[in-house]
Amino acid sequence: PEREAMFHRGPGLNLTSGQYTAPFAGYYTFSTTLHIARREPRRRRQGCRGSRLRVLICVQSCCQHNSHLESVSQLESSGDLFTISVTGTLYLQAGQYASVFVDNTAGSPLTVQSGSDFSAVLLGV
Repeated sequence: PEREAMFHRGPGLNLTSGQYTAPFAGYYTFSTTLHIARREPRRRRQGCRGSRLRVLICVQSCCQHNSHLESVSQLESSGDLFTISVTGTLYLQAGQYASVFVDNTAGSPLTVQSGSDFSAVLLGV
């Protein structure tokens, strides 16, 4: 932070791996907002029915089980920039981690833009 007390990252966030590791067992509220851009020129895109973008926050990279949060958005063929958010509460044991995953069924190359965010806050044990 530029100024002291703007925000506190805490010891659980690893910026290299993109994982938040719970320092204590308890309920955590997670939130992410991703700004995603298509990298493919508009003229080369093929409008594919059923093209969607899923953003998940998963515990221990287990997105198939009930230990995740999810948001699904239909991709429009005319758009170049999408914003998609996920917010919710998960229970983590001490030492478990949560991270964000993007599932792109459109086949178009995508880039997560700067200004996207991810947060975790301990609600209680």
